[in-house]
Amino acid sequence: MKRRERTRQLIELGGLVAKADLIDLTGDDRAVILGLLVEAAAALRSERREQQLLLWRRRGRRAFSPEGAEAT
Repeated sequence: MKRRERTRQLIELGGLVAKADLIDLTGDDRAVILGLLVEAAAALRSERREQQLLLWRRRGRRAFSPEGAEAT
C-alpha cells in the first residue's frame, strides 16, 4: 500500500509542475526544473521562510481558483 501512495504522490506533484506551466516554460529541461526546486528549498531554509511560504501559498491558491487558472 505504501508504494501505491508514493506513486500517487509523485503523480500529483508532477501535475503541479505541469499546472505551473514549468514544462513548457523551460522547454521540458529537467535540470532547470530541478534547479528551480532547489532554489525554492534554499528559500525555505532561510530566515525568510515564513514570508516565502505566505507568498507562495497565496499564489498557489490563486492558481487553483477558477479565476487564477485564466491568469496563468
